[in-house]
Amino acid sequence: MTEPNSIGDGRTITVRVPISIRRRGARKLVLAPDGSNITTAPVCRHIDNAMVKAIARAFRWRDMLESGEYATIREIASAERINETYVSRVLRLTLLAPDIVEAILNGRQPSELQLEDLLRRFPVLWAEQRLEFLRPA
Repeated sequence: MTEPNSIGDGRTITVRVPISIRRRGARKLVLAPDGSNITTAPVCRHIDNAMVKAIARAFRWRDMLESGEYATIREIASAERINETYVSRVLRLTLLAPDIVEAILNGRQPSELQLEDLLRRFPVLWAEQRLEFLRPA
């Protein structure tokens, strides 16, 4: 980190702090170099509506398959007018460890965890999921 610079009359100081900005739904988070959220108070509870909606859809679609309302992912995709691969990726969310789902629903997931992370392939074993998704920042 560079030293503060005073400009002109000595009353103005410029301090440079390396940060990154992440989008969280419609909000923006400012993250410090160590990944901690410096935009909100230390007790950060942010419910990510996109993640909650995806998890709700996943369990709803799984129930539709299990009840026989729909026989295949293709039928769900057709009924919902969305891509089959998206339905498949969202359905995988039903394989998440219960404590990960609970953390997301309660807004206690790590600030760097995004829906796109959950929609990629992830380990089936819950212990490995916790290492991947709930590791401290």
